[in-house]
Amino acid sequence: MNAVAAVMLCTLAAPAGPAPPPAPAPKLYVANSAGNDLHIIDTATNTVVKRVEVGPQPHGLVAIRDGKQLFLTIENTDGDAGELVWFDPATDRVTRRMKVGPRPNQLACTPDGRLAYVPCDDASWWVIDTVNARVLKKIATGGRPHNTLCSPDGKRMYLGPKGSYHVLIADAVEHKLVGEIPTSDAPRPIALSNDETRLYANVDTLIGFEVADVGRRKVIYRVEAEVPAALVRTASRSHGIGLRPGEKELWMCDVFHDRTYVFDLTREPPKQVATIVMQGGGYWVCFSPDGRHCYISERIGDSVAVIDTATRKVVARVEVGKAPKRLLVVGVGPVVGPDRPGNDPGRPRGGD
Repeated sequence: MNAVAAVMLCTLAAPAGPAPPPAPAPKLYVANSAGNDLHIIDTATNTVVKRVEVGPQPHGLVAIRDGKQLFLTIENTDGDAGELVWFDPATDRVTRRMKVGPRPNQLACTPDGRLAYVPCDDASWWVIDTVNARVLKKIATGGRPHNTLCSPDGKRMYLGPKGSYHVLIADAVEHKLVGEIPTSDAPRPIALSNDETRLYANVDTLIGFEVADVGRRKVIYRVEAEVPAALVRTASRSHGIGLRPGEKELWMCDVFHDRTYVFDLTREPPKQVATIVMQGGGYWVCFSPDGRHCYISERIGDSVAVIDTATRKVVARVEVGKAPKRLLVVGVGPVVGPDRPGNDPGRPRGGD
């Protein structure tokens, strides 16, 4: 036997090393808007693993792209100022706090987490340097700034202000408004396609959503949910909207009818393909990174519903704190999502 063959034989015969431990399951963070705490849920077991007090009326939740940093907003409606809170998901501890404007709502941050846009009830977006915890600018928006999203590349921010009939767009480098998308009524939660060509918005008085062409700054579809006539309330609206990873489906909450609707986005206009009965009023939507589960906060039921997205059945219901609203799945490590390795990239871009 020659030397090369002997080395190969020894290599083949050597016992394999221990397998690396499996990655921990992502955690689901739930902000209890009528309390002072977050509930943290293990998504592998759908059980609460921790409760953390963070301050009165926690509202907005956002994570940076790698999942190693969370930010949340504290409304503190009894005081003149709210707070921006830094939260470490590795230790589940608050690491920093700073005062911001009154009643801060759903914030957004750039993918690297160096900037946060915080909508406050002083009719402005507070632009925060999160490295140094300082205010860079306050952008006047009018209305009541509410739900905020960042573009995937971190260059633009989108804001739905209550009381105004448009979604505002800001340049997140220059920190100035650069455009708006008119809507038929006041926008509520918004969702953005991964290629930034389509924006989806719940609006007041509509049980459904509007679809906007971002480049044209124009709503192109108004999509109404199919609700049994016997259930319809004229004052009803939708609050909670999300794109399932792969972006072939949009899921949406119906606040007063205790329903979640699923829409097929491979058709134009989108078509409703499923209705899921909830309890306690759905209010916010998020998904597991692989898209296999949808999580919906039920603010009246003080619970979170876990839905299998393939069967569209509720597979678990987790009790949390008072009036849960915003919720967010966070896994420490590289994010796997639409157009990233490990996921179906969804339907062709440009047809969103």
